[in-house]
Formats: sequence, C-alpha cells, structure tokens
Amino acid sequence: MRIKMKYNASGGFVKSESSVNIKEVMINEDFLHPKNESIAICFKNNDSSGIIEFSSNEFEKLANTVKRKAHLLKSVKVFSDKPIKNK
Repeated sequence: MRIKMKYNASGGFVKSESSVNIKEVMINEDFLHPKNESIAICFKNNDSSGIIEFSSNEFEKLANTVKRKAHLLKSVKVFSDKPIKNK
C-alpha cells in the first residue's frame, strides 16, 4: 500500500510518500455507544508506521465506492516476501 500525505508545516506544505505493508485490521466495538465504533488499518515499513482509523459510516462509504468501481479491476495480484498464513 502506498501512503501519500500533505500537511501544513511552519515553512509551508510538506509532502510525504511511503510504501508500507498492512499488518493488522482492528474493529473497535463499543456496545454502550454503537455510533463510536471504528475500523483501524495498521501499517508498517522500515521507516514508518501508523494507523488509519475510520468511523463505521466512513468505512461503509469507502466500501460502497469500491464495490461500485470493482468492475474496473481486471485482476489483483499480491506481491509479498512472506507467505500468507491462514488462521
């Protein structure tokens, strides 16, 4: 996955780009406050790591957008130096 960020620093805008691997997807459930549920995607590389956190509404919107445009993908290939383990 490629992360591209642009943020405002004291000297102007700074652009940052990093190629990372997704390490974990976490679903944070809140039984008392269901509107506070979130989905977090954790990523890591040698130089960078982080978490992208979506509210349930944001994730639904993203999933629906991808679903509508999935027909445009001809094929998907996963390149990794580590074999995928099924749990």
